[in-house]
Amino acid sequence: MFAYYFQLGLRSLRRNPALTALMVMAIGFGVAASMITWSVFRAVSGDPIPGKSGQLYTVLVDNRGPQYNDKGEPPEALTYTDATALVAARKAAHQTLLFEVAPSVLPEGNQSLPFIAHGYATNTDFFGMFEVPFEFGGAWRASDDEGRAAVVVISHALNQQLFNGADSVGREITLDRHSYRIVGVTAHWDPKPRFYDLFSGNAFGDPVQVYLPFARAVDVEMDTAGRNNCGSNVDFGSGRDAWLHGECVWVPMWVELADQPAANAYRDFLTHYAAEQQRAGRFHWAPNVRLRDVNNWLDYKQVVPPESRISLMVALGFFVICLVNTIGLLLAKFMRRAAEIGVRRALGAPRGEIYRQFLIEAATVGLAGGVLGLLLTALGMFGVGLLFEPQIARLAHLDASLVAMTLLVAVVATVLAAFYPTWRAAKVQPAWQLKSN
Repeated sequence: MFAYYFQLGLRSLRRNPALTALMVMAIGFGVAASMITWSVFRAVSGDPIPGKSGQLYTVLVDNRGPQYNDKGEPPEALTYTDATALVAARKAAHQTLLFEVAPSVLPEGNQSLPFIAHGYATNTDFFGMFEVPFEFGGAWRASDDEGRAAVVVISHALNQQLFNGADSVGREITLDRHSYRIVGVTAHWDPKPRFYDLFSGNAFGDPVQVYLPFARAVDVEMDTAGRNNCGSNVDFGSGRDAWLHGECVWVPMWVELADQPAANAYRDFLTHYAAEQQRAGRFHWAPNVRLRDVNNWLDYKQVVPPESRISLMVALGFFVICLVNTIGLLLAKFMRRAAEIGVRRALGAPRGEIYRQFLIEAATVGLAGGVLGLLLTALGMFGVGLLFEPQIARLAHLDASLVAMTLLVAVVATVLAAFYPTWRAAKVQPAWQLKSN
């Protein structure tokens, strides 16, 4: 009977072409507007590292004092002094610190011109903590961090550019006139948002190309390409050494903690560390520390653009209006067939059969609207840049999950909208219809 009712639904699409076109257009435009904005919202608000987001914590210590803080919150990164001291304490099983770099790359061959590669100076724990996949090789060893080795991990894209995608492990690459040995090539890995470096505003930045040891980058005096916050009233002296060991914050730090007791223990360690700095005369205020996991950090930094939430709510409101119009059109469509319903009821069809027939017919209309909505969604992807910043707009794309969701939402929403018109149609009295017709 389902196939038969589906066939009747297809016939009904041709019976009233104008009415059908209005319903299909209402559903198509409504679902397209919702899916376009949903694709953007999904891209910017998803969990960037599911399964571990509750075990990764960013570490913050107040080195400014309450008079320079924003609502009592410490700076959003650490000083070099604090970051290196906390890592050296080894109070977490896995810990990493990093800063953004942009070294110049000198390709092989006389005809190639140098170019800038964006990346991070970090340590070997970075790759395991953030589950970075590798195409060739792997991360450097902990001894390379301690020995300030001239090693580097490059991305798949940079490997394609420099070595045509071949296994480049063991080969040399020149960064800022210094040679580095390649120990690994990452597979494509570009979490959005880039939760581990929100400090420098790289939530939706371009993919990372190079990674090198933190201590090595400091030794060769590689400048940070990210944010460097020295505060409005902090004397950081003159010269690189004074800046490096001063109170400027520029080093994000992350630790991996297995459970809540471990997080509580590490928070106590941070408090004790800040208290020691107070006793030493460096801090002149009570310990003020923060330990936020990935999702709390994203919420605190308000990574999801407010325009994406507003656009989604407006699109959903438009979709609801389209469904209300669809209810009226379905009601008109179904009630025009009261005589047909009366005859079927008089011949013994129960009301359940009327419900099944008309709901399947509504699903057919919804499927047609979903196909139209799918086409409009694909076209709408080209116009996302008119509403959002380019780095966010490019995250919206039409994939298999969005195709399935578009069709499913269109069909389910239309079937739900059809319940009231179907209920009215099933209440038709056969005797009155037979007598009047």
